[in-house]
Amino acid sequence: MTQAWLDRDGAVTENPDDTVAWHYGDPLREQRRLGEGAVVDRSDRRIITVSGDERLTWLHSLTTQHLADLSPGQGTELMVLSPNGHIEHHAGVYDDGSTTWLDTEPESGKALLDYLLKMRFFTPVEVEDVSDRWALASHTGSTDLAAPDLLTVPDAKFATGTLTMRATAIYAGEALPDGGFVRRTDELGMPMVDLLVPRDSFNDLPERLDLPVAGRWAFDMLRIGAERPVVGVDTDHRTIPHEVLGLLARAVHLDKGCYRGQETVARVHHLGKPPRRLVPLHLDGSDEHPPEVGTDVVAGSRTVGRIGTAGRHYEDGMIALALLRRNVADKPETTFDVAGSAASL
Repeated sequence: MTQAWLDRDGAVTENPDDTVAWHYGDPLREQRRLGEGAVVDRSDRRIITVSGDERLTWLHSLTTQHLADLSPGQGTELMVLSPNGHIEHHAGVYDDGSTTWLDTEPESGKALLDYLLKMRFFTPVEVEDVSDRWALASHTGSTDLAAPDLLTVPDAKFATGTLTMRATAIYAGEALPDGGFVRRTDELGMPMVDLLVPRDSFNDLPERLDLPVAGRWAFDMLRIGAERPVVGVDTDHRTIPHEVLGLLARAVHLDKGCYRGQETVARVHHLGKPPRRLVPLHLDGSDEHPPEVGTDVVAGSRTVGRIGTAGRHYEDGMIALALLRRNVADKPETTFDVAGSAASL
């Protein structure tokens, strides 16, 4: 995939093979701009299309989301779980009436594509990776699209059949004149819109939107505050949906019937005791470099969790998302050690 905005002034990548900018020379100011209105290059996300009259009922049967009645022009989120209920994939969704568009993390896109292709059997659907032709960006700030319509996560002992049978999160969207779509998600806890556009019209998108650019660093720091994980970074191979409440609320329908991993979801929900919980941590900043993904979180002499995304926030200093054991994640007075830095909830 092309390195869309890396020729812009000040563009810096975090890793040599990255195709999107980590920042454009002033990462702290970019965070502030993103809180007010800016656009982020997310063109490294994998874009997968599913077409055919049975596409929504087929995806409904494979994933955690209630998709059977999703209307044209609406979006949502979904997850694919392992047979034991562990999160394997997460994707954004938009349906235009003839095609369902999925966007997912670049590292897991091929595996999700392979899984969907394997599960077609005799269902008349077509599945294609179109990442070479389409690119995603996200912008904050004003929008005419309606705010997300979210269902309330039910109590642990809810009665079967009492939940509204629709997607737990419905995102307003519109088709764009030249193809692609806009979809409002408010993913960062503020008005935020995703735009999928043809890759050959992507480079001048900030100018057409009349918005400044912000890098992935800025996006990640606001994502930490919104407790929005990236699957495979802020989660591990054992993570179940109830450990990441931000995804559970938007991507899992708790009464839609059988799908792979559904037994674990139902059991944990009715018991109300997931083994871990994703939480934001504040680090004391004694190390100017953020801890690496997977760094142990220690309380006393015990390892109680792992670090996911971490970095320096323009107001809060060093922050991180961490998966912690539930019994310590519920104790705000606990002080943790993260590679020699003190950390607190």
